[in-house]
Amino acid sequence: MAHHTPDQNLATRVVTGLFRWVAPTLWLAVSAVAVAQPRSNMFNDPFVQVTSELPLCPIPEPPGVTGQEYRDLAHDRAQRGVSCWLAGRCRLENAYLYDVEIIPRVQIAIRAGGQFGRTSIWATGQRRWVTLQGCVSSAEQSANAEQLVRRIDDVEGVINQLMVGTDKKPGYRVMAH
Repeated sequence: MAHHTPDQNLATRVVTGLFRWVAPTLWLAVSAVAVAQPRSNMFNDPFVQVTSELPLCPIPEPPGVTGQEYRDLAHDRAQRGVSCWLAGRCRLENAYLYDVEIIPRVQIAIRAGGQFGRTSIWATGQRRWVTLQGCVSSAEQSANAEQLVRRIDDVEGVINQLMVGTDKKPGYRVMAH
């Protein structure tokens, strides 16, 4: 069994104390760098503001990925996009190609409906799925917007993240100010 001198015990306590302080600080620094990576819409997913009559509505963060996320997702998106066509369920060779047609139709349909005054709604398209985000004045408006978008040609599904009012915490990522 090794015998430690008082100086060795002090050195061990100092190193241990420093490690206890440095390790969490280093972890926070690494986490901050990971969070600070710039995000951009590298996949060109359509994102539009459809209505804007509730100015205090939290603005959704536009679709975006970091460079690493882009590399991680590119293959998966290619496979998912073409699977619809290979199965004979899509006229276009990639399901993501529909989004640039669908989102303008969503915008036209909601604006033409006349029942979506006093709302601020954003729509994002991704592989024939439409995500609705923002604020509405009633639960009925939220349900009606979802049903209207579901009936649009080529829409496969709707993710409804609309909230009633403007004072709650939204169920979506908010754009940084």
